[in-house]
Parts: sequence; structure tokens; C-alpha cells
Amino acid sequence: MIVRLATEADSEALAAIYGDAVLHGFGTFEEVPPSPEEMSARRRAVAERGLPYLVAEDAGQVLGFAYAAPFRPRAAYRYTLEDSVYVAPQAKGRGVGRAVLSAVIEACEALGVRQLMAVIGDSGNEGSIGLHRSLGFEQVGIGRSVGFKHGRWVDIVHMQKALNGGDARLPDAPGITLTGH
Repeated sequence: MIVRLATEADSEALAAIYGDAVLHGFGTFEEVPPSPEEMSARRRAVAERGLPYLVAEDAGQVLGFAYAAPFRPRAAYRYTLEDSVYVAPQAKGRGVGRAVLSAVIEACEALGVRQLMAVIGDSGNEGSIGLHRSLGFEQVGIGRSVGFKHGRWVDIVHMQKALNGGDARLPDAPGITLTGH
């Protein structure tokens, strides 16, 4: 398995993997799968900021993807990113999520990011919660029943990982360029 930058050519695979999560899971609160064109636009929006959007591939098949995007648009959040990670159903339990998310964490560290957030859909999402915990994230909160999907109320779990010393010292770089107020 290799981890590499996602490209335009991966749009169909990204849409298929994410579409499965939309239709069958609670890791995302979207309810209509985005098209490959929409997934391509989302990937470009992340990549154009110089942020990591990576895929894990084996034998030419994309098995999962992860990326880091701005946590919130306000300037004060410029040292904080939010990760997202999705794995194809047939590849779950094979280390795909760990490989691609580990690479995203390394890329965020290289960018000087200080906090990496995970907002995980469903407090019963043991796979994602366990993956994040195993990579050093700590649970910092739960939003109870904030979403309604597939006929039931769904929690979100907030997890956080300090990078580059976190808040132990003041920033020495300008942070990630954001839009907004």
C-alpha cells in the first residue's frame, strides 16, 4: 500500500468511498452523496490552500482517503485544522485509515499546525474513535443528538491532538491562510 497526494484522476474513487459513508454510515452527516465533480472541487479547495489531501492505494485501487482542512474560518483558528478520514468498505480493518491519517498528521506537523481536531459522527463509531485515539488524539467532548440521520439521533465526538508543542509556546509562523472574519 502506498500513500500519495490525491489527484483529479481519483475523483470517482473518492466519490464512491465517501458516497458509501454518506448512504450507510454516520461518520458524515451528509445525506446525499456528492458527485465525482463535487468531490474533485472539494479536493482542489483543500489542495489549493497547501493542505494535505491524501489517498491510500494498493495495486492501483484507492482504498481510502484523508485530508486536513481549516477547522473554522475565523483568523484566530489559523493554527488549527480538522481531519477527515474515510475507508472503502472492503478495506476496513486493513490499516488503510491508520496509514493515510498518519501521513496527514505528519503533513500538518510540517506545516506548523498546533492543534488537529476530529469531529466524528456517532459516539458509537468505534473504528474512527479508536483510530484517532491510537494516533494520540484525546476525546474533548460529545455533542449529544446534534444530527438526525437514518431515522435516529446521532452524536458527534470531538477529539483533539496537539502538534508542534500545541499551546506550550507562542506561534513562530503566520499559520494557515483562512478566509472569513
